[in-house]
Amino acid sequence: MGVLNVEKPAFMDIEELNIFEAAVGRFFDDHAAPADVQRWRDNGVVDRKLWNIAGEAGLLGVSLPEEYGGSGGEFRPELAIMEQMGLKGVEGFGITLHNAIVAPYINHYGSEEQKQRWLPRIISGELVTAIAMTEPGAGSDLQGVKTTAKKDGNHYVINGQKTFITNGQTANLICVVCKTDPTLGSKGTSLIMVETDEVEGFERGRNLHKVGQESQDTSELFFNDVRVPTSNLLGAEEGKGFVQLMQQLPQERLIIAIQGLAMIERALQVTIEYVKDRKAFGQRIIDFQNTQFKLAEAKTEATVAKVFVNHCTDLLMAGKLDAATASMAKYWVSDLQCKIVDECLQLFGGYGYMTEYPIGQMYKDARIQRIYGGANEIMKVLIARTLAGEPELLVLDEPNAGVDLISQQAIADTLE
Repeated sequence: MGVLNVEKPAFMDIEELNIFEAAVGRFFDDHAAPADVQRWRDNGVVDRKLWNIAGEAGLLGVSLPEEYGGSGGEFRPELAIMEQMGLKGVEGFGITLHNAIVAPYINHYGSEEQKQRWLPRIISGELVTAIAMTEPGAGSDLQGVKTTAKKDGNHYVINGQKTFITNGQTANLICVVCKTDPTLGSKGTSLIMVETDEVEGFERGRNLHKVGQESQDTSELFFNDVRVPTSNLLGAEEGKGFVQLMQQLPQERLIIAIQGLAMIERALQVTIEYVKDRKAFGQRIIDFQNTQFKLAEAKTEATVAKVFVNHCTDLLMAGKLDAATASMAKYWVSDLQCKIVDECLQLFGGYGYMTEYPIGQMYKDARIQRIYGGANEIMKVLIARTLAGEPELLVLDEPNAGVDLISQQAIADTLE
């Protein structure tokens, strides 16, 4: 059951998933050992070959339908991967963005031709995905996106700049949020897929230096008269980008909570091991009442969070997870993650401040969780609006970027 003594929920405790979870754990032991993770941090990017190895091992696109090579189109295998990555400290590998955020856009909104063209290659690792939303001048207001896609015959010509793009140095299939008609506001926004190996005018900018998560390539991207076929538009018609983004938000926010909870469990595990071994003033650190109280509080809060996240996951799989509840999970767990990791670091003393200790690296990596996927302040706005029975604001976001906010009127416009 792990450090929290919470039994696996019934929807996860089945033989097939247990076998898969154990295989995932072995995969990361073999291919993402601490020395590998350190090399990725030093290089600022995960080795490209890991994507191909993961594809061969059946870890990519696991929630996609079987006819394209996936495992059946459901969320539970993704949950197993996320939990194993968090518990084993596998940092920087953007598999969750690839599997559970970008691929679903193609699966849900793509044509059959698009699915046949891209999904098998996503599953094999030939294609690595990213989603490009945020721009230097458009974070909190996605209506301020300046990237355009203008029709020229049977092609779109894309021009613009994106920043904070996860998998940005590696991805060769990018879902670009752009304006197909800048005069229509939200109704002029579309999602267009760009295969970077097949176009001219696409450039990668800096691999950005961050406070934490150094092994994740987070980049600037430039589109300079990039021509793609009009058949690369996601959806049957232009102007549906906001609706498509909105419909995927609950799963994307829950993913952040799941990842945060996995780090919490790892932080508690390594801290408990440390305080049992380390001595001060003639006794083990765990024998001090302050240590016991701090860890008791952390275990209690983490247990409450795990039960809630399991509940939200159950709702997601039943198609009942609403945006407000997902926002609760995202903000609550990410706030708690930073709090517990900080308390655990304190128990390590000076060693906790050294990044050679996992708790120090977790301290850095955790901070972004409260920002990306929708800043926690915005999550509270969304939740608060439900108290008065008001419709929610739409918050559109990129997993490793900023927050994009659009008015309720603009949402209504997209639904006409």
